[in-house]
Amino acid sequence: MQPYELPLSVAAEAIRTRQLSPVELADSVLRRVERVEPHLQAYVAVAAEHTRRAAREAESEIAAGRHRGPLHGIPMALKDLIDVAGMPTTASSRVRAGHSARADSTVAARLSAAGALLVGKTHTHEFAYGLTTPQTGNAWDTGRVAGGSSGGSAVAVASGTATFGLGTDTGGSIRVPAALNGAVGLKPTYGLVPRHGVTSLSWSLDHVGPITRTVEDAALVLAALAGPDPRDPASLAAPATDYRPGAGTDLTGLRVGVPRNYYFEHVDAEVEAAVRRAIDQLAALGARLVDVEIPMTRYIQATQWGLMVPEATAYHESTLRTVPELYQADVRVLLEAGELVPAGDYLRAQRSRTLMRREWAHMLREVDLIAAPTVPATAVKAGQETITWADGTVESVSDAYVRLSSPANITGVPSLTVPVALDAAGLPIGMQLLGRPLGESVLLRAGHAYQQTRPAPALAPAVRNPDAERRQAARPEAMNEL
Repeated sequence: MQPYELPLSVAAEAIRTRQLSPVELADSVLRRVERVEPHLQAYVAVAAEHTRRAAREAESEIAAGRHRGPLHGIPMALKDLIDVAGMPTTASSRVRAGHSARADSTVAARLSAAGALLVGKTHTHEFAYGLTTPQTGNAWDTGRVAGGSSGGSAVAVASGTATFGLGTDTGGSIRVPAALNGAVGLKPTYGLVPRHGVTSLSWSLDHVGPITRTVEDAALVLAALAGPDPRDPASLAAPATDYRPGAGTDLTGLRVGVPRNYYFEHVDAEVEAAVRRAIDQLAALGARLVDVEIPMTRYIQATQWGLMVPEATAYHESTLRTVPELYQADVRVLLEAGELVPAGDYLRAQRSRTLMRREWAHMLREVDLIAAPTVPATAVKAGQETITWADGTVESVSDAYVRLSSPANITGVPSLTVPVALDAAGLPIGMQLLGRPLGESVLLRAGHAYQQTRPAPALAPAVRNPDAERRQAARPEAMNEL
């Protein structure tokens, strides 16, 4: 096994015990970048020299007995909404051409303090306003979408060009690409991870969180990220927590809610079967399955869009008026539509969210977590705009992908996606676990226990589509060196 193939927890222990050096790991990851990045286009820019220099510094510190913890010497990828001092934050948009961050975001500063090595900045759907990340190919089949908006970070982790990544999640943008690329993705409780220095899509729905190969890895990254920050007005003063889930698989006493409505409606048959098998596995580990009714389902989509669209437009008000031609057509249409949302509709969406949070809190008193599909279908082909369900219903890809993930953004509860199977086409399927506010430890414990019953996670094939090279030649985007 090459170093780039190692999950974070395994690499961290090998570095701690001096069986692997940060330089060896960084070199392995950067060679992997050189090999597969031209086909995948996960990165906006790669900071190879910065990575190598930081790896040498980490190696020297560890040799001198100054080991900073499990992220020390570990290569990471940051979504290109996250500021790193002196580096561009383009949000994958021409609007941000020439922009350079003056200071580190809180999360970048915390990861740097923990000793993590920045490989580069990864592509997002422009300004995170979409669910496909069109610049980037899926790590399992480059002819299919990566998912979005954190598609670049998910593909980097799934393909071995980063050991872990950070994404942002406003309606599912960590969990959707993680699920479609066979990775683990965690959207923490709203306010648990500070967003200072992170470009906003919708400030009342935005979250920052990790994308990793294992649930244990996600716990290690979350521990470095979580904690209050006075510069983020939504930041929670939550106590410091050791999120590591432990080695056990006994889930006796855990109450797992299985939705009898909403989450299994208009879901691909293979996805439903795989997720129900995974839920049965939780029961085999001792969990008690409890039927639950998801409240206020008819208002979920309207509330999500009713909050997100006007907030996004407000953020972009100045540039939308001065340089509208620099936005991609799909994003510009959404931003212009936000100008037409009446104030009354926005306030009604706020009221709906308040009621929904109350109803979810009531539901979650009856169970410890809810288990459901992360997305209703696996990765669609690039350019595909709709999905037709078995009953003939036609749904846009964006609506389908956001439908099952957005409730966690509206309510602010934590949500974890864990890969559970591959479909007949060899594409990943994810199971989503949702819990109470600040209930990350419960989700991580259950997800880790499930993963312990599965084979060790394998990296995606990374370059599987025979047309990848021809398609790459037609793409205008290119990987830059920071």
